[in-house]
Amino acid sequence: MTETPSSAWVGAWQQTESLLALREFSDVSRRVMPALARRAGLTQTEMTVLESLIEGPMGPSEMAQRLGVTTAAASGIVDRLVSHGHAERTPHPDDKRRTMVAITVSGREELVGHLMPMFAQMAQLDAGFTDEERAVVRRYLEGSTKAMGRLL
Repeated sequence: MTETPSSAWVGAWQQTESLLALREFSDVSRRVMPALARRAGLTQTEMTVLESLIEGPMGPSEMAQRLGVTTAAASGIVDRLVSHGHAERTPHPDDKRRTMVAITVSGREELVGHLMPMFAQMAQLDAGFTDEERAVVRRYLEGSTKAMGRLL
C-alpha cells in the first residue's frame, strides 16, 4: 500500500511541547461551557446565548442565526432565560413591532460569576510576562486561531 502525502506528513509530524500545550488548552476550552452550564442549571445553548448577550442586546432572528437554529427554537431559549430572570425582552428601539433580548443583572452575574476565577488567574499569569513575551504569545495564539479558523 502506498502512502498518501498527507499520511506521510502525519507519520513524520513531531509534536512539540507548545503544540501539545495548545492542544490541551483547546480541549479544556471545549469542555468549559458545558461544565459551567451544568453548574448554573442551564443548557449549554442558554449559556452561549448569555455569553452573546454580554456583548449587547440582539433580536431573536439574529440569535437564531448565530446559534444555527430556527427562530422558534431561539424564542424557546429566550423564554427559558426569561423564566430564570437572566434575560428580558424589550421593544426594538427603531421598530416597535420587533423585540430585542437583553441580559439582566442576574444573567450577567450568573455568567461572569462562573468565569471570574478563570479571568483572574489568566490576568495574573499575563502579568508575569514581559511585553516581548506577550508579543510572542499573541503571535502564536493569533496564528493558531487563524489555522483553526480555516476549518470553519
